[in-house]
Amino acid sequence: MDGTLLAGTTATLEIARHTGTTPWLLDMEARFATGELDTRGFSADLHGLWHDLTPQVVAAAYAAAPWLGGIAEVSADIRARGEHSLVITMAPDFFARHLLEFGFDEVAASRFPPLPFTAPLDPAGVLTPADKVRITDSTRARLGLSRDRCLAYGDSMSDAPLFRHLSNTVAVNADHHLADLAALDYRGGDLTEAYRLARTLLTTATPA
Repeated sequence: MDGTLLAGTTATLEIARHTGTTPWLLDMEARFATGELDTRGFSADLHGLWHDLTPQVVAAAYAAAPWLGGIAEVSADIRARGEHSLVITMAPDFFARHLLEFGFDEVAASRFPPLPFTAPLDPAGVLTPADKVRITDSTRARLGLSRDRCLAYGDSMSDAPLFRHLSNTVAVNADHHLADLAALDYRGGDLTEAYRLARTLLTTATPA
């Protein structure tokens, strides 16, 4: 989601802008970049930073966020073909679950307690890059799909394990580290274009 469906930003940054906590978030991101924080430590700090966050603020941040064009159209086309769409993101579920409004079939995200937070964060519910492979494979097994019938989109090195695991991969506005791993590289602001490009990787009419 971050960077792939959201154009040049992240869910946490959009929420920070709406809560006046951008300086704190940027400090956390810098610590994450240096390895001082891992994904679970980052989520724990978010839980503390946004202890009074409300669903209304999250909904406003989601509505104002700069999304790529064509997301709902792509979701609708996937469903019309009898295929299945899944978003996997390490971002908080209280933001990511709004993606269902675009028509995605499933959204898997880092699990947080209900807003506003009155319960502790369970670290086991926070996703890591390796979980993208695990969730993809469990979904494939449930739907009876082989790896070569899956299309994956991503933009950052958190997608690298999944891109190494699947052959049909599309880098979306990614830097060269991920683009070098991808089967195809898309640059632009319209998901329908990336989707049209991605479908060329499927060589049969079997549902993807």
